[in-house]
Amino acid sequence: MIGALTLTIAENVMDTFLDVQQLSKLLSVRPMTLYGWVHDGLIPHVKLGRLVRFSQNDIQEWLNKRKKQGRARRVVEIAEPARAPS
Repeated sequence: MIGALTLTIAENVMDTFLDVQQLSKLLSVRPMTLYGWVHDGLIPHVKLGRLVRFSQNDIQEWLNKRKKQGRARRVVEIAEPARAPS
């Protein structure tokens, strides 16, 4: 168990953390929106006392889970006008 904990800590140390301002710019949302998501438990985060930080790896995984495929566009075939008999 200790080995797994050490590995997890070592992996997280190599991770880059973003603050609220950085992530709000990256996601194009207001900082208060991020605080709301943190409060509601909707976004992965780390609390260090009163500070909130976001792991770039966790945020990337979170975004990938929410990625939606676009709808296939309907192909509309246009028939050529009928020619008058000559």
